[in-house]
Amino acid sequence: MASGHILVADDDAAIRTVLNQALARAGYEVRSTGNAATLWRWVQQGEGDLVITDVVMPDENAFDLLPRIKKLRPELPIIVMSAQNTFMTAIRASERGAYEYLPKPFDLKELVSIVGRALSRPRDNALGAQAGEGEDIPLVGRSPAMQEIYRTLARLMPTDLTVMITGESGTGKELIARALHDYGKRRNGPFVAINMAAIPKDLIESELFGHEKGAFTGAAQRSAGRFEQAEGGTLFLDEIGDMPMEAQTRLLRVLQQGEYTTVGGRTPIKANVRIVAATNKDLRISIQQGLFREDLFFRLNVVPLRLPPLRERSEDVPDLVRHFFSLVEKEGLPRKQIDADAMEKLKRYRWPGNVRELENLVRRLAALYPQDTITGPIIDVEIGPAVPAGSGGVGVPDADETLFESVERHLAAYFAGFRDALPPPGLYHRILRDVEAPLIAAALAATRGNQIRAAELLGLNRNTLRKKIRDLDVHVIRTGR
Repeated sequence: MASGHILVADDDAAIRTVLNQALARAGYEVRSTGNAATLWRWVQQGEGDLVITDVVMPDENAFDLLPRIKKLRPELPIIVMSAQNTFMTAIRASERGAYEYLPKPFDLKELVSIVGRALSRPRDNALGAQAGEGEDIPLVGRSPAMQEIYRTLARLMPTDLTVMITGESGTGKELIARALHDYGKRRNGPFVAINMAAIPKDLIESELFGHEKGAFTGAAQRSAGRFEQAEGGTLFLDEIGDMPMEAQTRLLRVLQQGEYTTVGGRTPIKANVRIVAATNKDLRISIQQGLFREDLFFRLNVVPLRLPPLRERSEDVPDLVRHFFSLVEKEGLPRKQIDADAMEKLKRYRWPGNVRELENLVRRLAALYPQDTITGPIIDVEIGPAVPAGSGGVGVPDADETLFESVERHLAAYFAGFRDALPPPGLYHRILRDVEAPLIAAALAATRGNQIRAAELLGLNRNTLRKKIRDLDVHVIRTGR
């Protein structure tokens, strides 16, 4: 049975009651209050082994109280709860030394687990980033998927760990990389980005590592590479899956030995950069095809971070729309608002181009339409109306429609969403993943999270199912009967 004295501060009596009961069942002594002044008095008196506090309380904001608590009792772990579920909330909790940040509503089992970890681990294992304040929010969204990303980023801010960001094109991978830099320990250094897919393969080594005069035809003088330009800061390697093998070997040496040589050079140069890589490809498939080094993958994939496509977090669409309308208004375009019908249509759309497609649409709406309010019919013109079943669109399926026909209809709509362009490469494996993940999730839901029964239902080995749940990041739901 666990032990420890927990101080809880939240102005919502119902939340205090729920926390008291859950923590008491876990074996903890709990003392709770609805204001910051009482919490501060208890801390001053030396009470409590851990604090759980809401951010907004009637007499004081917890973010103003936390620095005083940390100064008086630096070893006291603090868990911050908040209904203001933004990236900056997670960062501010991190700045002020919180052990953990939990967005409301939270899972009680997760909170009790975090309490146990906080009381059993060394007290310096807090979020602990010293990021600067910022009025502009670089990341937008309050969905559970984005909340988990915010919490992961807050933990990564005070570190130099190498991060691998995966996700479809347009999900905002460079925004994540910039947030890691701008709010991390290297924020005073340069942020340098290079897109492997945009540079001729025979020039990538020179672009990355620089070259000496005369190193190759046309090298009239010495040129600094991106590693040198990013010295003391962050180097963002976008579309890392398109890096040629020769450059992969050079990059592996940098990650292993912390140094590199320029093209045509002989003197090793120490590398003092944080590496953040990103790809829209499944690098495990590239490894199987002999296109990517497995040892380099493991060096880059120290902290994997998957960005969900917009269709998996449609509840974030309203916040994103308002954010983009605010941006374009600052750029001089007319102020716009959007009605409920139009917003619902945007939330139902599949967004093959993800957040980038949504931003482009908002700019188009602001620039081309004279109306102050964007309505549903306007959205129909821009992204297409809800198509009746049987006409090849995504609309409501016929009752007797087969699974094959449903998939065929959705794929036709998916390709139509790209209009004059084609989807990015790797479509076969991406579609398989998009089908496989919800299939496994549905089987787990049908069996109430019982993996043995779900494996039998799917016709898979149990270990195979576990690996797929992990690799596909499928959420396992466990419910009682």
